[in-house]
Amino acid sequence: MKWIDVNDIAVTLFEKYPEVDPKTIHFVDLHNLVIGIDGFDDNHHRGGEKVLEAIQAAWIDELE
Repeated sequence: MKWIDVNDIAVTLFEKYPEVDPKTIHFVDLHNLVIGIDGFDDNHHRGGEKVLEAIQAAWIDELE
């Protein structure tokens, strides 16, 4: 899984962390959750603010 796999990341986070509210998560925490996903294999420094915003938005969509 890479940073560009925004929807796959969001689904994985939704399933793995049902207790986490993606509307209130800090980007540092979100970044750490993403790089901790089994099968995530990308440069950790590429997870910038825009990518994290996209992941957060997709995760919120999964809730609705």
